[in-house]
Amino acid sequence: MNHWLVKSEPFKYSWDDFVKEGKSVWDGVRNYQARNNLMAMKKGDWVYFYHSNEGLEVVGLAEVSKEHYPDPTTDDPRWVVVELIPIRKFNKTVTLKQMKSDDRLGNLALLKQSRLSVTPVDKPEFDIIMSLTE
Repeated sequence: MNHWLVKSEPFKYSWDDFVKEGKSVWDGVRNYQARNNLMAMKKGDWVYFYHSNEGLEVVGLAEVSKEHYPDPTTDDPRWVVVELIPIRKFNKTVTLKQMKSDDRLGNLALLKQSRLSVTPVDKPEFDIIMSLTE
């Protein structure tokens, strides 16, 4: 199993919107590295849902429910989507400030490549972030 982080601006699409819908097609990605990350996602992978611009925090856990297929929002065959389902909202979110101040997360892709909307999270980093939600 792999682990990931996806970013969404909550005023455009929040965790609560995601939960209300019960699933989401993660579309609109137009960066090759983020696209490659979508293509690497496998059904059952866990995904942190991160509110960007407002909040700046990991707010919940999702799961990949369908692997990549062509993005229906464009005719350009280079772009793909995955489908995600919500697993749970965290009672205690993990802020960007917390992650930046934790030396164990120094190589976290979110911190190293902050403009990417889809990033991998290695297992030790995933476990550290999860422990901060408890």
